[in-house]
Amino acid sequence: MGIHTTDSPDPTHGTGPLPVPATQAGRDGLAALLADPRTAVIGLDFDGTLAPIVADPEQARAHPEAVSAIAALAPKVASVAVITGRPAGVAVRYGGFAGVPGLEHLTVLGHYGAERWDAVTGTVTAPAPHPGVAAVRAELPGVLEQVGARQGTWIEEKGRAVAVHTRRAQDPQAAFEALREPLTDLATRHGLIVEPGRMVLELRPPGMDKGVALAEHVRATGARTVVYAGDDLGDLPAYAAVDKLRSDGVPGLLVCSGSTEVTELAERADLVVDGPEGVVALLRAIAAQLD
Repeated sequence: MGIHTTDSPDPTHGTGPLPVPATQAGRDGLAALLADPRTAVIGLDFDGTLAPIVADPEQARAHPEAVSAIAALAPKVASVAVITGRPAGVAVRYGGFAGVPGLEHLTVLGHYGAERWDAVTGTVTAPAPHPGVAAVRAELPGVLEQVGARQGTWIEEKGRAVAVHTRRAQDPQAAFEALREPLTDLATRHGLIVEPGRMVLELRPPGMDKGVALAEHVRATGARTVVYAGDDLGDLPAYAAVDKLRSDGVPGLLVCSGSTEVTELAERADLVVDGPEGVVALLRAIAAQLD
């Protein structure tokens, strides 16, 4: 379902025709967006969707055309929400979202919705952190040492979560698989869960995911159409939220920022585009249709 794309516009050379979703539900969602954009929410993952995946997550930055594409679209819809596992403030910095004209309708939901940054106020609101994160952070180096997985792995501090990356290991997939069980045990002992991704295992508090964040944002805005674009396993709850909204009569469009590392989203998407460049092109094409 949705594994092919059609003519995607080049984000650096104007806009082209809108790609056609491969499913009827996706075509209905896109049509509803175009018919009544002021009641539409556009949900976007950050890493792998707006920003290319890189070996060092601290070096991740939004696609060079992402901010201008969002700024062209955001004033025409109810809300654009970047929903990410990163801290909201980090996503804002790496995305270059602060102080940009046209982004007044942009919200960044960080830590899967636990943190919120609004472009209008430029401030982050968040509850107190889960105590299990500090405990896991203290024990994690010893667990990696015990598994023999210190070489090439990298611990990312995320404030309200902590992640272990294996992309730089000699055998990234083998390191990833070797760590799944011990990290799950560690997380469980401290009341956390493990969120697997593209050569990364994130230990974070339960109760919030991108699906919960998206559904709550749709309810808060009163949106009557929803679009969500993602690239990784952590985006599957958002896909499920769109499916649930569609079953409740809210049209929706599921977009996959395609990669060879994760195929589950492509199999469920209404539309697959070619990574962050394709996402940027899609946003530009939608904005152009709304002029």
